[in-house]
Amino acid sequence: MATGELFTSANEKLVSEIIRKQQAFFAKGQTLDYSFRLNALNSLYRAIKRESGTLAEAVKKDLGKSDTESAMCEISLALSEISYLKKHLKSFMKPRYVHTPIAHFPSLSKTISSPYGNVLIISPWNYPVLLTLEPLSNAISAGNTAVIKPSAYAPNVSKAIKELIEQTFGEEYVAVIEGGREENSILLNAKFDYIFFTGSKTVGKTVMQKAAEHLTPVTLELGGKSPCIVLQDAALETSARRIVFGKYLNAGQTCVAPDYILIDKSIKKEFIDCVIKEINKQFTSSPLTNYSYGKIISEKHFNRLCALIENQKVIYGGKSDKKTLKIEPTVIDEVTLSNPVMQEEIFGPIMPIIEISSQEEAMDIIRSLAHPLALYVFTKNKKAANSFINNLGFGGGCINDTVVHLATPFMPFGGFGESGMGSYHGKSGFDAFSHKKSILDKKLFLDLPIRYQPYTKTKRRLIDLFLK
Repeated sequence: MATGELFTSANEKLVSEIIRKQQAFFAKGQTLDYSFRLNALNSLYRAIKRESGTLAEAVKKDLGKSDTESAMCEISLALSEISYLKKHLKSFMKPRYVHTPIAHFPSLSKTISSPYGNVLIISPWNYPVLLTLEPLSNAISAGNTAVIKPSAYAPNVSKAIKELIEQTFGEEYVAVIEGGREENSILLNAKFDYIFFTGSKTVGKTVMQKAAEHLTPVTLELGGKSPCIVLQDAALETSARRIVFGKYLNAGQTCVAPDYILIDKSIKKEFIDCVIKEINKQFTSSPLTNYSYGKIISEKHFNRLCALIENQKVIYGGKSDKKTLKIEPTVIDEVTLSNPVMQEEIFGPIMPIIEISSQEEAMDIIRSLAHPLALYVFTKNKKAANSFINNLGFGGGCINDTVVHLATPFMPFGGFGESGMGSYHGKSGFDAFSHKKSILDKKLFLDLPIRYQPYTKTKRRLIDLFLK
């Protein structure tokens, strides 16, 4: 047998053994207990706090993020999610009693949140701490065991998370499998009770295909070209500041970053001036040497992004450094839907400007593309904002801001169609990893004979009466 085959066999054996252990542990019923789940959340919270410096350092090595950005956009959000879950866990776990039709008298009806069992969490490289540990906290709160597969594109974070988990939980409860495509393939060929995936649409299709072979339910958190509409009455300075923040956060490698700008032609020049001013203010006039400005994750993605920059359309930025994998915050103007930058999700620090003449034109452009994960509209007109919010299909978004709608446990986060399926965060995260059992508790003191044979005309009349 070839060395590669031995290696594959060893990995398959490792995965199989971990799944077997987790299934056996889950069958013992310990994860069903409130105290067990609460203790697990507390343990995870303490571990993240303890290793926050190590995690931030790993993120810096993989993505070039500053300590402040890692604290704000990764570690603090993971801790906030766990705090919310701890506070509300007992309430989430309680049965929900619902109305019982008179035809079922005497009985009580309720729904019970039940864990799926052994779940697989596949996380991405762009927010490797948050998008690994947040769904893990949801899975734990719902009473599951979990196998985590971090992204191989963020090897330092992957290693740090593996060490954190191994110091906190036994592998029969939570385990980390590192590696690349081979390990992904092995995990997707195995049978799990639930799969939670965050990543690209292309890989999401593969995940769904593999899950279908076992009829495994999935949550897919994908992405897409999220539009940002700036109407004539927008507060331009504030709008530019918030758009620049959301667009170039993590060097544009954010699934809900505003992908392209639809700007009313009457204010385009003034808006662009405000954007350039904000880029200089937030990232300095030399962003390629700015320690706090992140880098592109890999040479492959760096080359892809550079190919999207049409030099003749660049009105600001456009420079790059292949040694550091950094690309300047870039603005390109006179963009049309046929340009390369509009053919795919950008996922980088390139801001295309598309001129519009009306709200209807903006809506037509958005409708011509796949359902986005997010939508942002900047206007002082509530009616105009609601027109976009109510008449277009997208995952979620903001009025007069960008990105921050995902930074709360009080609202669900997720897409639909091409941008994903299912949602999480807070109660929605608990629900994502839970199956709702419907239970009708029938009492014994009365047993109406209407449903039993022999059927008579009188029974039929009574049935018709009950069904009205």
